Amino acid sequence: MKRAVRTICLCFSFVFLTSVLPCHAASPAISASSYILIDAGSGRVLLAHNETKELAIASTTKIMTALVALRSAKLTDVVTVKHEHLREGSSMYLAPGETLTMEALLYGLMLPSGNDAAECIADHCGPGTENFVRRMNDMAAALGMTHTAFANPSGLDEAGHHSCAQDMARLMAYAMRDPAFVQIVSSKTATAGTRTMANHNKLLGAVEGCIGGKTGYTGAAGRTLVTCAERNGMRLIAVTLHDGSDWADHTALYEYGFSTYCVERALSRGESCAVAAVRGGTASYVALRAEENVFFPLTEGETLSVRFELPDCVYAPVSLGQRIGEAVVLLDGAEVARVSLSAVRRVEEAEYRAPRFWRR
Repeated sequence: MKRAVRTICLCFSFVFLTSVLPCHAASPAISASSYILIDAGSGRVLLAHNETKELAIASTTKIMTALVALRSAKLTDVVTVKHEHLREGSSMYLAPGETLTMEALLYGLMLPSGNDAAECIADHCGPGTENFVRRMNDMAAALGMTHTAFANPSGLDEAGHHSCAQDMARLMAYAMRDPAFVQIVSSKTATAGTRTMANHNKLLGAVEGCIGGKTGYTGAAGRTLVTCAERNGMRLIAVTLHDGSDWADHTALYEYGFSTYCVERALSRGESCAVAAVRGGTASYVALRAEENVFFPLTEGETLSVRFELPDCVYAPVSLGQRIGEAVVLLDGAEVARVSLSAVRRVEEAEYRAPRFWRR
């Protein structure tokens, strides 16, 4: 059946009291060589500078290390520390022959930024560090991190190890969907045996809504920082690379983002939002529902609309959940998201009846 497009525009007018309209705050002065602020849900870039410049990223690398580990091992796995796992720089002070759970190692990886924990995790999960790093790069490719290459699991300076602010924001937005990851990075302290480990992320508790992040520093990378904050249903990700004032810069980025934008709903998953014509069925139409939620950050004066792209008709039988057309979300007329639509119920094929004069 030749597919024809029937366009229906539903415009959402958002009316607020003046006191709750987002204001156009002045963009903050950021000292980082490269930075970005994005909405985690939609991926919309709210503010950025040199966001695709490839730079050393130091221990923010460990965001990917933690993700690969969470997909490769159980938190209850018991891991034995080897002498070759010990590394220079930040440490959770592991000792050769010591045994810890994977969960304890992940806390040691993300809170005190243990390079020894990174090597121990990689060796266990790879198996072997080389295999583990290959999996880190495979996940980066799957996430569309086109300016990223990993050479080790810790972030120590090494040729061929780099990323960019845009890729790290994309990685953090994905990581924050994992409940186990969020539990770890949102913890201010953790214990592992006789150790008490403190989180290096000073923004936890200092910036309203900050729910996680990862710090980093090496001679080549300078100070690097990736954080996440959430207020009023909007989750933002901030990344700064080679930044001598990262705590203040992240605070300023969040104040700008949350004061300038508010998140609005365009589509709700499972909610009927369109209808499709049905031929040869027990019903002449079937209601359609969106397969996904679509929320999008807007600033004052911006408008969302939804256009439905549907075939002229579908032929019975129609099954429950059958994909029929798409909903296109537009920001001031430009497409920003596309969601599949599906039938909310089954439509049986109608029983054929001969014309009346033939029956007579």
